[in-house]
Amino acid sequence: MQQQKIQNNESTVPKTTAMNDKDLVTDALFTEKYLTSSYDTALNEMSHAALFQAIQQIQSDTQACQRQLYDAMFQKGWYTLTPEQTQSIQASAQQFSQDKAQLPGAAF
Repeated sequence: MQQQKIQNNESTVPKTTAMNDKDLVTDALFTEKYLTSSYDTALNEMSHAALFQAIQQIQSDTQACQRQLYDAMFQKGWYTLTPEQTQSIQASAQQFSQDKAQLPGAAF
């Protein structure tokens, strides 16, 4: 069965060897994703409270920028989503619950 895609009509961009708007926004989105992931790791390992708060604010701002880039790409049809089947979601949720139940302290 063919999956329906969720997307807007794609905005056209020139097909040249130079980076176009879509390439630039895609690169920026990947960079923001990398930065938010790196900030997450840093926050998980940070012990200095004031530095933690400063980096947490930067991470939050970076995540907001990432979302704005995603929204812009989706509106222009440059970011496509494929809906997941309900059965697959339920199977994943059930597997997660089983895995979680096996963790130490899972009764809490």
